[in-house]
Amino acid sequence: MIEIFSTVILWAALADATVSPSLLDSDISIIIHNDLKENRSSWSESGVLLLDPMPLQKAIGSCHRLGESLWTGNFSEIKYDLDYLTFEGKYSDDQEYWIASVDNAASTIKLSGKVQKASADTHLPALCTQTAPYSTSETQDNSSAWQVLVHSNNEYLTGFRDRLSFRFLGIRYAPEAERWKYSQLYEGTGDNVSALDYGSICAQSSTGTEDCFFLNVWTPYLPKPASQKKENLKPVMFWIHGGAFTSGEGSDPTFDGGNLASRGDVVVVTTNYRLGNLGFLALDDGTTNGNYGIADQITALEWVRQNIQDFGGDPDRVTIFGQSAGAGSVRALLASPKTRGLFAGAIMESNLGGLGYGTTYSKYYTIAEEMEVAGNAILEETNCTSANSRIDCLRQIPAYTMTNLEASARYLVVDGEYLQSSELGLTNPETTANVPLLMGTTRDDGAAFIDYPSSGESIMELLTASGLPYIELLSSLFPIPSGANHTLDIFNTTARISTDGVFRCIDQATAYAGSKNNIFPKIYFYEFNRTYQMTDYSPNPPLCQAPVTADFPYGDPNLEYFKCHSGELFFVFGNLLRMGIEFRDEYDLPFEQYVLDSWTSFARQADPTPDMGFLKARGYESTIKVIESTAAWEQFQGNELKLRRLQWPAETVLLDETLQCLALDLPLIYYMI
Repeated sequence: MIEIFSTVILWAALADATVSPSLLDSDISIIIHNDLKENRSSWSESGVLLLDPMPLQKAIGSCHRLGESLWTGNFSEIKYDLDYLTFEGKYSDDQEYWIASVDNAASTIKLSGKVQKASADTHLPALCTQTAPYSTSETQDNSSAWQVLVHSNNEYLTGFRDRLSFRFLGIRYAPEAERWKYSQLYEGTGDNVSALDYGSICAQSSTGTEDCFFLNVWTPYLPKPASQKKENLKPVMFWIHGGAFTSGEGSDPTFDGGNLASRGDVVVVTTNYRLGNLGFLALDDGTTNGNYGIADQITALEWVRQNIQDFGGDPDRVTIFGQSAGAGSVRALLASPKTRGLFAGAIMESNLGGLGYGTTYSKYYTIAEEMEVAGNAILEETNCTSANSRIDCLRQIPAYTMTNLEASARYLVVDGEYLQSSELGLTNPETTANVPLLMGTTRDDGAAFIDYPSSGESIMELLTASGLPYIELLSSLFPIPSGANHTLDIFNTTARISTDGVFRCIDQATAYAGSKNNIFPKIYFYEFNRTYQMTDYSPNPPLCQAPVTADFPYGDPNLEYFKCHSGELFFVFGNLLRMGIEFRDEYDLPFEQYVLDSWTSFARQADPTPDMGFLKARGYESTIKVIESTAAWEQFQGNELKLRRLQWPAETVLLDETLQCLALDLPLIYYMI
């Protein structure tokens, strides 16, 4: 006991040093049974910190250094944690773990729950308590009690842990770049750097700055530098936000990666990239070639490739995923020769293309075309058309003036380096990243991109105003419903045409051609038929929201409503309650669990059907029931092309709207016939 007491005093003497895997000479893992119910969960106290094998005195000191103690509690709270360590192969099923002393004796626990005595000199993995508080979308406790240090990219980065994950926010991946110069990979200078708060977002509208090259990391696992065993590193999910290439940020609380990292056992990265005129302007001067925002994403991926192992991530298992313009970014990264080797899988959520507004997200302008559409107008609006150096003239314009111009160069272009062709190559495998692909839409994605008709407005007028075609086969392929509300009937049909023309057809065509021509080794296709619209983005309200009734004050998702653009995001990130949004019915929670489990499964094993052993080890009973009752995801291949309809319960169905897509006569050389 004297030796143990002396060890505690020694560790207390190190109180001024922020804890780190190096200081503890141990990996640190946060393991918790995360059912996405946040601090309401009956499992909210189930978390533990796992440390490497060490003698008892060191285990006591290490837990103390973390502000914790050796674990004590009910075995049922940690059974799944130990089950998962066994499933991972990290430890055998008869492994003993240090816990708090029982009857003043050195004590251990086994997977069976048996507590027994052990010699204090035995090297055993240690279970520490995990009492860090939950964070929310509005509050997080990054005080010194929870801080942790990681040495990465020649910097000492101080992040912190909450109940679910280690959080490193506002990590610089590139130094500030001159306007319309490509970002370069940042290398640290050996300094101590705070990663406790988000960095500046990229300039947009009248907020943000031009020095905005920051990314964020959430991880359940921090390896000590000397170990970093390949088999222990976690899959990485690299998120690219949407926002029409003119807005958005990696620090949006909707995209907080804590639940995704914790429940899915992955490392999550979100990033900023330059936007609008500051991120995508191209001029016909031979040097201002555009695609700066895409280049920023690639620089961030290069940072991940070089450094993510320091945060427990496997650089060889990076899955890029994004929604809307983020999905358009994923599509461009699949096409770019600059990205080869930087990622191993891709997820495209609601990529745009085909007709109307969505065309340029999948079909890229030449620089000359971009000049006609936006570049010349920008020069004229800024009085830089006749300047000796147009780009130098533009560099003198204040950032917020550039972000608020009437003309917007928000377009990807064929610059010859980052993008070499006008669209993703789906006929020649050598032109496209050969990685597994998960993609799909919400059922009514296009309903967010049209206005609600005014009284007396015809469908032809509404389609024309929305940039969509009026086709002769409308009556048979897109019939107008005959309900009591004629304007709603018109909106129904127009939303369907918009969804097909801007989302569904381009994405189904991409999956079809990618499968037929062996572009991607695996393809999975989905459609969300249960959504929860974002509170700050709800077009044509309340059409995208489940109807409120006396029995369902937050909306009844079993009634009919439009399943609109962005309505899947809360489910993918598992952040409904974290965002302060209540479950509408008894199925929102298991559906959220199932969607998150599917996305992280794809990142782990290139298959969105989670491994049953993984689910059982982690105790994810609701997802087990979904798989047992609805079977596995099927690949998009062969003659019977199928998608996974994500609703409750999920189901696999044949691809729909194929005749409608053909009738729209989309200009896609690779479309289905």
